[in-house]
Amino acid sequence: MPFRTLLYRYFFFGWLFKDVNRGNLIERAAAWRFNREQARWLPTYMRRWVWCGVSMYSLGMGIEMLLHAPALSAFFYVPSALAVPINVVIGATWIGLRVSPAQA
Repeated sequence: MPFRTLLYRYFFFGWLFKDVNRGNLIERAAAWRFNREQARWLPTYMRRWVWCGVSMYSLGMGIEMLLHAPALSAFFYVPSALAVPINVVIGATWIGLRVSPAQA
């Protein structure tokens, strides 16, 4: 598998889930159950994004403090700030799949 694909799969979880809007009622229910089972991987993706955000913030802070280069540190602060809404989306998805009732 190409490195780009592996990197994408490491940070983004969309490939793990099936579309619940396709197929007949039985296929949609099976996709829903499959998605609920796959939700167990979402905390792993949250940890990855937290780690990435903290690392980028630390690099930005280090560059700003040691090199006194705020423009260069912005290249690290922006991805660290973007990790927060990504984690919110992952958390909402995980909670939604965990607490929602099973479809018949």
